[in-house]
Amino acid sequence: MVASFINLNAYSDALVVLGTAGVVVPLVRRFGLSPVLGYLGAGAILGPLGLGTFIDQVPILYWLTVVDAKNVSSIAELGVVFLLFLVGLELSFERLMTMRRLVFGLGFLQVTVSTAVLGSIILAAGYKPAAAAIVGACLSLSSTAIVIEILSHQRRLATATGRASFSILLAQDLAVVPILLFVSILGASNGGAIGLSLLLALAQAALATALIVAVGRLLLRPLFRLVASAGTNELFVAATLFVIVGTAVIASLAGLSMALGAFVAGLLLAETEFRKAIETTIEPFKGLLLGVFFFTVGMSIDLRELAREPLGLFACVLGLIGLKALLIVGLARSFRVAKPAAIETALLLGPGGEFAFVIIALATTLQLIGPTTASFALAVTSLTMVAIPLLALLARRITAPMEARRVVDPLLKLGPPSDSGKRAIVVGHGRVGQTVCAMLERHKVPFLAVDSNPAAVVEYRRRGREVYYGDAVNAAFLLSCGLAQATAVIVTIHDQAAIDEIVRIVRRLRPDLAIVSRARDATHARHLYKIGVTDAVPETIEASLQLSEAALVNLGRQAGPVIASIHEMRDEFRHQLQEAAGEAGHAETRSIRSKTLRTS
Repeated sequence: MVASFINLNAYSDALVVLGTAGVVVPLVRRFGLSPVLGYLGAGAILGPLGLGTFIDQVPILYWLTVVDAKNVSSIAELGVVFLLFLVGLELSFERLMTMRRLVFGLGFLQVTVSTAVLGSIILAAGYKPAAAAIVGACLSLSSTAIVIEILSHQRRLATATGRASFSILLAQDLAVVPILLFVSILGASNGGAIGLSLLLALAQAALATALIVAVGRLLLRPLFRLVASAGTNELFVAATLFVIVGTAVIASLAGLSMALGAFVAGLLLAETEFRKAIETTIEPFKGLLLGVFFFTVGMSIDLRELAREPLGLFACVLGLIGLKALLIVGLARSFRVAKPAAIETALLLGPGGEFAFVIIALATTLQLIGPTTASFALAVTSLTMVAIPLLALLARRITAPMEARRVVDPLLKLGPPSDSGKRAIVVGHGRVGQTVCAMLERHKVPFLAVDSNPAAVVEYRRRGREVYYGDAVNAAFLLSCGLAQATAVIVTIHDQAAIDEIVRIVRRLRPDLAIVSRARDATHARHLYKIGVTDAVPETIEASLQLSEAALVNLGRQAGPVIASIHEMRDEFRHQLQEAAGEAGHAETRSIRSKTLRTS
């Protein structure tokens, strides 16, 4: 009975979180608010420090609140793990090196300067040096989860603000490892050589990371090739989850952050042909787990702190955001970040971040920080995180007029070429797809190819062609391949059902996009024209035209007139198929209307 009761606690708490995701968040979205605010607010209200404190007086609240935060905290940690994995998946080692000036320059300088300034203020307020250093380091960090979610939702990660924010956040996430090591060493030391212990711990962490990278480079690509060759989506999902959680656990055993281990795994897989398929697979899990994480962050907000020291609390909230924002603006400008981007980045990163909860919890356990100090620091961090969506709106209000007043070079007003930064998507990289890609390369047309055959993808990636593994029938996968910016979609596969579904998906998502598709025969071509392709190429007709061309040339006819007549014949077939498709569509419409009239 006791075990059953304990399990019941866990299930009831999970039901509260899932109910929040299924009911509260959609309501928040309906009012145009960020779902992050919904999760944070629900966590504060439904957590043990909110309505949970009244369970003894109102027993029904047992089913409406979280009784024990530990029941969902382990799941919540996976939210940040998945987020950092996706960040690594989008980044790759090559891109990290191109951003090294902002990441290792601006980012690490922000962490160092902010920690020193905040720690000095806390030390001057009468706290012990160890507590001042730890709390200062915690408050110097910002919320990767919320800021990335906001910028991604606004499709602004590629802007100057997005690049600067991402670089600083990445540096902060990397800095979490030495901060955690520093806290652990402070808690375990008895006045010994802390500096030497920290250097040894960092060396151990670097060795563990190098080992993860080495093993990952050897095993990850073969693993996903093996799983992809099985052709089962469930196995692909399982392998992806195994890699994320596995690397996170290995990193944790080595004394590193679980999120950092997942980040390294993402970096390794970003260089493979499976990047797009993995990103599509993991997106739904990331959203739910991040929601659980934000819910647990909300549960850490002790509403009683508002009653104890309301003025002091709000003064610290405003002071933290203002001080960090000023420091970030100054540092960003010194790294030649444009003024509007520097201001927006500063307001986004001025609040605290989720890793403060992890570090302060560890410091409290090691008795380096008192419970009252920890509770106050967490309350300040939580309230600043809640303010991030509002600060994002404020930042846009402030910087929009500044960007409008900027003097633009007249040559820039002409704009880039129409295909700048855009590519055609070639679906299928078999014999037909390879020929199409070769012609696109010959005419210097930017393109990206996708295929579901892992062996073929591996072979042509080795030859230098940009081919990705994935299922083009999946709308999310096509979007991750850049469908929103694509110049055309060229379908070269032979599966008629798959062709039809891809055409429908593309036409639904991009009504304006040119779709050129392979067709089995004239009947299939008429059907494709009917559902919205721009041009269909029937195999049987094209083969007969090529045979006719070869026969006429070998019979002594001049090549020029023969080629011209073949083009004319191809155009005639195209017009006939398009007209037939149009008539069929009108006939179907008339049939539906007549049935409607008869039934009425």
